[in-house]
Amino acid sequence: MRHMRWCGFVVMLLLDCVSAHAAGTLRVGMQDDPDALDPALGGTFAGRIVFASLCDKLVDLNNKLEFVPQLATAWSWSADSRMLTLTLRDGVSFQDGEKLDADAVKANIERYRSAPYSVRRSELKPVTAVEVVDPRTVRLVLSQPYAPLIAVLSDRAGMMAAPKVLDRLGKDFFTHPVCAGPFSFVERVPQDHIALQRFAGYWNAGVIHLDRIEFHPIPDSTVRLVGVQAGRLDMIEEIAPTDALKVQQDARLQLMKTTALGYEGMLINLGNGTGANPDLARDPRVREAFEASIDRGVINQVAASGLFVPDNQSELPSSPYFNQQRPVPPRDVAKAKALLQQAGVAHLTVELRTLNTPLDTQIGEIIQSMAAEAGITVKLRAGETITNISAMQHGEFQTALTIWSGRSDPDFNITQYLSCDGFQNWTKYCNPAFQTALEKGRAVTDPVQRQELYHQVAATYIADRPMLFLFHMTWLYAVSRHLVGFTPVPDGLIRPQGLLLQ
Repeated sequence: MRHMRWCGFVVMLLLDCVSAHAAGTLRVGMQDDPDALDPALGGTFAGRIVFASLCDKLVDLNNKLEFVPQLATAWSWSADSRMLTLTLRDGVSFQDGEKLDADAVKANIERYRSAPYSVRRSELKPVTAVEVVDPRTVRLVLSQPYAPLIAVLSDRAGMMAAPKVLDRLGKDFFTHPVCAGPFSFVERVPQDHIALQRFAGYWNAGVIHLDRIEFHPIPDSTVRLVGVQAGRLDMIEEIAPTDALKVQQDARLQLMKTTALGYEGMLINLGNGTGANPDLARDPRVREAFEASIDRGVINQVAASGLFVPDNQSELPSSPYFNQQRPVPPRDVAKAKALLQQAGVAHLTVELRTLNTPLDTQIGEIIQSMAAEAGITVKLRAGETITNISAMQHGEFQTALTIWSGRSDPDFNITQYLSCDGFQNWTKYCNPAFQTALEKGRAVTDPVQRQELYHQVAATYIADRPMLFLFHMTWLYAVSRHLVGFTPVPDGLIRPQGLLLQ
């Protein structure tokens, strides 16, 4: 009996040792293939998912939308809100062995705000200097108060890359990124997979229980679902809403979901290159007619099984920054026809770019069908993410569906698309009244004042319609039962901390 008890104790000890160490490869099915794996260049949601395992940030966001420490353990504002001082975590190493200190943070922030190729420059525009106080303390000096800065540092501009690698690779950093995250880069095969391996020197190694992560871009949601059902994948993101019931009925899987900060909208080219539709670009009444021809509720019910949140603004209807005076307008075909007639447009023909995913294709087809009843012909053009982004960058579009994964600060949910210097302002919208309200909102820290200013922001873009917001997504994941520890966060990212393959 004593021998059996001893054996049992040894077995339990061995099991504890196994669970305390990394084990196995997590295989993640993704809708899109990321763009460049460099925080200074990246612009896709898929890239942010990979970065969550590769590149820790100064500040992180939890599932309650609270800012929490990551590479910075504390931060504080000066009395005039023109200086932000950050205390850095001790004992952090980059994946090449270089130590993280204030000089490394300074090098990264300076690169983001000044490198000619950096698309983070507009996000850090108010930062005029980065000061090293001591090895564990860095101070950002601002030209004016800038309320969104903590949110900025909780995203790509807060990701820290190894300075020696940056010096060596420069703008080619994306070919072999080296950061301070839990997993280091192994390889990338475009349109096939991105492989990362556990970094043994990670500062928080005790919460990492995986050896390796593989991200597999699979645009077809049906193929992704079959992959996780067959055990070839351990989890998939952005499942089709129409597949949610299938996941719930599969004993091998768990359906996990959370309402997203992100949204899907339709960009309208107002003056980017020669691709703009002249009728849509010249007259907001034509854009209003296009909006009046569609029904967001129908799109949600038919394409998303009622799981999304129809919306006409960048903020959720439950947000204090949502302008309640500008609710989601109902469909009005008669109004659409009257507006076209007032604008002198006998017949409107519009090309709409969509992703080549089943969901986006269906959304495009629904819009096409509804618009036809108002005398508007919509021609659909589907493509994969990077192709569509390139087309929008170069003005080779009339209208295009786009997805924003969402941020915790209202400024960061609109500025990238509609600010005059927004890094994704592919419509070339630039309204001085909009810009003034936006800049005032950034400079005010009082929540009530900020709400009123962002209500003005919303009222302006709703009237101008450079972009038609359609809905806020619900992040939907199919997760194998043998994967535990996953908690959905409204920003949609897959954080590897705590994930365990049983």
